[in-house]
Amino acid sequence: MASGEPPAPSLISLRDCREQAIARLSDAFANDVLDVEEFERRLTLAHRATSISEIDQTVADLTPLVPDSTPSAPMATPARAIPVSAAGASRDTVMAIFGGVERRGSWTLPHRLNATAVMGGIQLDFREAVLPAGITEIRVVAVMGGVELIVPPNLPVEVTGTAICGGFGHVERVPAQVDPDRPLLRVRGVAIFGGVAVQTRLPGESELDAHRRHDRHRALPPRDAPRQLPAKTVR
Repeated sequence: MASGEPPAPSLISLRDCREQAIARLSDAFANDVLDVEEFERRLTLAHRATSISEIDQTVADLTPLVPDSTPSAPMATPARAIPVSAAGASRDTVMAIFGGVERRGSWTLPHRLNATAVMGGIQLDFREAVLPAGITEIRVVAVMGGVELIVPPNLPVEVTGTAICGGFGHVERVPAQVDPDRPLLRVRGVAIFGGVAVQTRLPGESELDAHRRHDRHRALPPRDAPRQLPAKTVR
């Protein structure tokens, strides 16, 4: 597809269906219908699906929740994109050396961001960030330090890297047919005696809320565990 041309109708249909499915998955996750692992698994399937029927399968067993007056977590909305001409600087650098750096809230990303943590920590929160349309590339280097990436459910993410005496979380959540009108986050790099982690978090969800959700899900029985029926009273 040539640059500047509108997406094909089939791609628009896939985009709309995918965004609706991700919103339903996010709603189910916010209401503890899905645990963290199942939520991540279905998100990956929804992002990588190549047909509407495949996307529909990710939510086929979810019963639509009846609206009530109880406020719930914000629904997932399409990741915001800005035209290339309005993206500002094409490159930027974030460094944490013997310290910590955080970027959160509404901030604008360039097409390429270098993030280096040396005996320090970096947290990049993309949930309210404005990304340029197309690929945004994050180059990460963590040396005896850590880099945490917080992403919203609707943002396609591809993370690959090398870990030397450390850890590098890999994520493959990119559609087979990339939508040129939507942002895509691509993370590459290396962790040496350090770590790079990716966490999916709902809009507005705090770190404390996320920890509580993980603890709550760990306390629940497995989804496929048999139900314990009440014992019959013998008369």
